[in-house]
Amino acid sequence: MKLIAIGAVLGALTVAPTASADAPGWGACQGDDRPQDLRCSSVEVPVNWAEPDGRKITIRMARLPATGGERRGTVFSIPGGPGGSGIDDLTSYRSSFGKLREHFDVVSLEPRNATTYGRLPRKCFATGPLLTRPDTRGEYATQAAGIRRAAQECRKLDPEFFDHLDSASVARDIDAIRAALGEERLSFIATSYGGVPGVAYARLFPHRVRAMYLDGAVNQLRDAMTEARTRYRTYEAQFGRFLKWCDSAGDVCGDDLGARWRRLVAAADVKPLPVKGDPATYSGFDLQVAAMPHLVSPGPGNARWKELAQAVRQAEGGDATGFATYVQAGIGTPKPPSFIGMNATQCADGLRYRDYRDYRAVRALGERLSPNLHGMGLWHRLGCSGWPAPAANPPRPLPAGLPPFLGAGTWTDHADTADLVRRVPGSATVRFDGHGHGLYLTGDACTIGHADAYLTDLRLPAPGTTCRPTTAS
Repeated sequence: MKLIAIGAVLGALTVAPTASADAPGWGACQGDDRPQDLRCSSVEVPVNWAEPDGRKITIRMARLPATGGERRGTVFSIPGGPGGSGIDDLTSYRSSFGKLREHFDVVSLEPRNATTYGRLPRKCFATGPLLTRPDTRGEYATQAAGIRRAAQECRKLDPEFFDHLDSASVARDIDAIRAALGEERLSFIATSYGGVPGVAYARLFPHRVRAMYLDGAVNQLRDAMTEARTRYRTYEAQFGRFLKWCDSAGDVCGDDLGARWRRLVAAADVKPLPVKGDPATYSGFDLQVAAMPHLVSPGPGNARWKELAQAVRQAEGGDATGFATYVQAGIGTPKPPSFIGMNATQCADGLRYRDYRDYRAVRALGERLSPNLHGMGLWHRLGCSGWPAPAANPPRPLPAGLPPFLGAGTWTDHADTADLVRRVPGSATVRFDGHGHGLYLTGDACTIGHADAYLTDLRLPAPGTTCRPTTAS
């Protein structure tokens, strides 16, 4: 990774939050869909925490107040994405926090990197370059230059803000909220990419962490090769579950879908498949990227797996419209772009290849370990090649003295989360024996029970604890 010499700057970022002097005044939240008991406020924070007296921005926050008589503090819910809003999480998943609120206020924020924050135009969060899988150093450099140009179009609108969308800046904003609340310590629920600012907070303010629950957390602390080794094995295991379902799904998939899928991907990499009524085409790399979300979450009655199987059959006939149709329905474009706004955080957090050689090493590993989805393991980090700003929050070890963490994850994210919490002595995990992502927010009662016991009484589950779906996955 291009770890530009910013250690001196990061070391200087120990200033007290500027919001600490003013307790927030809570009022009604904007929006007709907000729960009546959800209260909103805001704090002012520096754009650049290295310059605490410089330009300020407003961070909106929300609170579901404690409902019981014995209030014990605040649990802070960090949203995922990057780009998610914690205020929306408290709105949509309010019921998940019911038991926890007997003893805690639950607080969250609309982070500076949220798609709804409004400082940058929405197009910066909803568009981006279409990625290819480079075969040569020249192709890699050409794509990197295109990514850089696309990012510069958004960066030039507000370079200072754009360069401070990293997770450490979000963590410092959270500590400004903590100070404004008058809390000595916080307990955390960090979901998905929310684990990156959660871990940044633990690194920057270890004495302020009472408890840290990481749910399907993105693990920033591994290099690209170590990350890929885990991810590729996870991908193949999930593809195997899909094939096993196909064996029992009658004529939905047809015979020997695994071999047919590999032939389809290889052929599309030579001659990309057209999409009816659109200039877009799908390479084998594109097919793998588009298939992955459906593989991870098959949906009720395995509806998304059925949709994927049908799209494969259509693509075998030379038409990628089935893939484009469900991608369009999900994100508004016929192919998944590498979203600039999302990358403004991920690239700033160091989730990028060091160079072409680093990329080729991960690619070779994927081709060995994941014959069905080797392209998917390349996609996110490729979006940071050529990025116009340095990694402001590169991976750094966690300090000693943190309290034990609790992690939880499904078939597709438990390994990432377990590796992360294992770095803190005495930590534990809950394995969910099923599909999905974000167990606390999506309401899994078993996982919520273990998380609430930990957050309330600091009681960790026994080693090997497993939760199982209440209905068949």
